Formats: sequence, structure tokens, C-alpha cells
Amino acid sequence: MDSLNRMALELVDEAIDFADELDLIVSELDGETTVLDFGVEAEGGLEAGLLLVEIQTAGLATVQTRMDEVGGVPMPFVEFSTDQPALSVLCSQKAGWELGVEDFEGLGSGPARALVAEEEEFARVGYEDVLDFAVLTVESEDLPTASAARQVAELAEVDTGALFLPAFSTASLVGSVNMAARGAELAVFRLSELGYDPLDIVTASASAPVAPVAGSEEAAIGRTNDALAYGGRAHVVVREEFDRFSEVASTASEEYGRPFAEIFEDVDWELYDVPESIFAPAQVTIDVLGGGTYHYGQRNEELLTDSFGL
Repeated sequence: MDSLNRMALELVDEAIDFADELDLIVSELDGETTVLDFGVEAEGGLEAGLLLVEIQTAGLATVQTRMDEVGGVPMPFVEFSTDQPALSVLCSQKAGWELGVEDFEGLGSGPARALVAEEEEFARVGYEDVLDFAVLTVESEDLPTASAARQVAELAEVDTGALFLPAFSTASLVGSVNMAARGAELAVFRLSELGYDPLDIVTASASAPVAPVAGSEEAAIGRTNDALAYGGRAHVVVREEFDRFSEVASTASEEYGRPFAEIFEDVDWELYDVPESIFAPAQVTIDVLGGGTYHYGQRNEELLTDSFGL
């Protein structure tokens, strides 16, 4: 397998080449770090959002949109599939890098995580990337600063001029697309956290609605998580049976049935104080090769229509 960051960099080059068509803004920070604004000050769009997901997964996933309905209302859904779930979602797409410096806070995802490889997922998968370039997508209501770039470059052990930071806010169309594409990631992560070997997950597919863009970051965080926990569907193919498949869907959580805005308010919007079990797709089908097929969970159309203001 080629370097995740090298594969992602090819897609970053594509984004730079088609920045005008995708409504992106490309700029350089002091230190020559390249920032690609997908949805902070730039408007972005559906196609920009799909390309961002490809960057986050280092090109190891197929993503597209289709039309479906929520509460009888037509709206776009994102469809996602990968035959390399351990690498594409656990070692790349997962939002596992908290960025925090004096003048910037954000949440990082993408293959630069694999250059640091300190999260538990990398030990489970047995992967660590080595490259002189790094790609980290950053979710924040502000664009990354030079000091944030220096922190990332130092941890990833690359020059700041070899760092690429695609950025977007949750309260943007790209942000809604980005979250709708995370159903497979959440299902694979839940299995891994429950003790299932991620290398025994053969393929992962998912779909979820693209939440209407909210007027604030907090409202957007609530809506986009509702889209997954109450409207997301996932299908995974695995090699071995497991006695905890029933715990993968969001319906297994005690928090199921509450809108995320309410859940986050109860913990003062501290992400890591929310129970992990609710960060999961609403419905999950698990197909064991040569074995059983298991289905768990259900969508909650009523909650989704309220959350989306339909």
C-alpha cells in the first residue's frame, strides 16, 4: 500500500487545480503552509464536499450523492463505500486530532494522523505512514493560523512548507456533506472499540442525509450528528462472528431518542463527555462471510424532521 499522505496529496493537487470550479479559496500562511478553504470563508458545495471526503480517506473510498427523502421531503444523501476500512476510515478519515494553540482551535482528520500514529487505532491496524508531506483536514469556524500549522508540522515531522490544510466549518454545505459521509467510519470505529479486530472488517458502506446548513456552529454540530445517529445506515462485511454486534447501532445507546443539541447542552458542549455509543449510524447490517447476516437499529424520521426544521 502506498503512503496515505501521498495518495491524499494527489487529490489536494486536484482541488487546487479546480479551485475556481469548486468555489474554494487557496492561500499560503507564513511558513508556506497551503490552506485550502472548503467552507469557512469560501462557499464550497456538494462536489467540493465529496472531494474533501476523498482527501480525508486518501482516495480509498467511493463517495457520491443521491436523492432520497426525510419525512417525505426530497433531499440529497451521501453514499460511501470502501474495501479498505481499517486504513481509509480508522487510520485516515477519523476525526482524532484535537488542534489547540493560543490563536486557534479545531478538529483534525485525514492521513496526517498516520504520520503521528499515536492513537490506539494505529496499533490495532499495525500501520504508520512515513512521508515528507502531510495532509490534515481541519474542521473549525476559523481558518488555520501559522501557529496551528507549526504545531501540526512539528508533530508530523514535516516542514511547514510541506503541509496542506483543507479547512471547513461544520456550518457549511461541505461540513454537512463531510458528516453525512461518516456512517461507515462510525460503524467500523464502534466495532473496533467493542473489541472486534478491524483487520477482519472486509468492506464498509453507508449512507446518510446531508443536513440543511444551520445558522451557527453549535446548531450545525447538532444537526449533522442527528443525520447520522437517526438517519444513517451502514453495511459491513466481516470475516468472523462476534457476540457484541448488537451494540454497534446508535439505538443501543441510552442516549438514543434525544436530539444531539440537547445531549451536547447537558455536557456544556464538551465532545468527549458524550457517550461514545451514540456516535453511530441508526441502522447497521453486519454480514459475516460464510456465516450469518445481522441487522440492528432503526431510523427516527420524526426526530430528523424536527432537527432539520422540515
